[in-house]
Amino acid sequence: MRVKRKRVDVNLEELDRVLDHAREAPLSERDYDKLKEALHALAGMLPAPRSTEKTSAVLPPTDPPTQQSKEKPKGHGRNSASSYTGAKKVAVPHPTLHSGDHCPGCEKGRVYPQKEPRTLVRIVGQAPLAATSYELDRLRCNLCGEVFTAPEPEGVGPEKYDETTAAMIALLKYGSGMPFYRLEKLEHLLGIPLPASTQWEIAEEAAEVIKAAPEELIRQAAQGEVLHNDDTGMRVLRMAREPSDDRTGVFTSGIVSTKQGQRIALYFTGRQHAGENLRDVLVHRAQALAAPVQMSDALSRNTSALPEGVEILLANCLAHGRRQFVEVAANFPDACRYVLETLGDVYKYDAEARASQLSPQDRLRFHQQRSEPLMKTLRQWMEAQFAQHLAEPNSGLGKAITYFLRHWKGLTAFLRDAGAPLDNNICTAARGSADVMPTAGLCRVGESQFRPAYFLMTANAA
Repeated sequence: MRVKRKRVDVNLEELDRVLDHAREAPLSERDYDKLKEALHALAGMLPAPRSTEKTSAVLPPTDPPTQQSKEKPKGHGRNSASSYTGAKKVAVPHPTLHSGDHCPGCEKGRVYPQKEPRTLVRIVGQAPLAATSYELDRLRCNLCGEVFTAPEPEGVGPEKYDETTAAMIALLKYGSGMPFYRLEKLEHLLGIPLPASTQWEIAEEAAEVIKAAPEELIRQAAQGEVLHNDDTGMRVLRMAREPSDDRTGVFTSGIVSTKQGQRIALYFTGRQHAGENLRDVLVHRAQALAAPVQMSDALSRNTSALPEGVEILLANCLAHGRRQFVEVAANFPDACRYVLETLGDVYKYDAEARASQLSPQDRLRFHQQRSEPLMKTLRQWMEAQFAQHLAEPNSGLGKAITYFLRHWKGLTAFLRDAGAPLDNNICTAARGSADVMPTAGLCRVGESQFRPAYFLMTANAA
């Protein structure tokens, strides 16, 4: 329901007087209320932020929407019982009835098990790390003084911290972003003191053990058919730099390699850009393989000089090109509607190709038949906007068209190269979360005075 704001009469000369007076003395109660009302009225006129870039949300509908009554199904919570994949399963048999027993209701039929049991989910809290203190009896001879100690229980290893401790610390620190000092405080409150320095030592020791796994993931990712990459800014409290290093930024690069339905997600945090990290991955690519497709947006830092003998087919993200028009749709609704609806048809054809499980070659031919005429007409329309002076090059619409035309070859790679995706959305999702669909993921962290630490986030194949 839209909240109706009361009418506020704004006198600019009076507001200027209030602001000028505020430089010399504190605002009076009356001036404060007037200024506050004016600011709130201005804020109420601002458009609400979008949570989606769908054409229907960006532009007003051409036809009035039909009213449909949609009732929310009852009895459905946010998560179903099947969502709790990590829950402990406990089978509860019926206390009195068994399969084949006579029905106690009608006393004529027999009862048999249902396919699905009734499920109850009960959640309890527990500490991230648990400790067990074993108190071994000691007996001393009163004559010779020899002490006899009870043996350790079966299954108790010699190490104070087992493998699950290292896994939980790594998951909390590198998977969930909990700093060591916060974990130290949390465990101290729960009666299990664990200094931050000890946590680092445990994680570093575990990283050395699993180092071979990330190295193998990098090698396998280098053999991919399509390599997505992108950067995001990363805040690091302290990082030692070489005297000759004039870079000030720190980035986390996401690289997603796909091959025959399998995905490997790699994460690198440091001073290098996504293109440089991809270059280091491609060093491990077999020379006999065909050139892979690299999918990224058109930023120059997503590409870099490649190792000798390595070639790529560069594709640019169509979603980034589309976003240029989304941002100016409110000011140029008719022109942007045409572009967004045309690209929407291209995405519709791509969804049909996926639903039909077409091979890369068949998908390429399908797009050439269906999408290429649309893209050809779209380019002619864009060129006509400038040729016929329908769009000012320095306007928001003109800049969106210029971006699209400048990167046309990369944005239309899906019409030339078999297997080239339309966009880089898979990498955007991977970059924002370590939960990257069903994938295998790698995270490299700690690039200061410490040795780089590697952690395997997930190991599921799609």
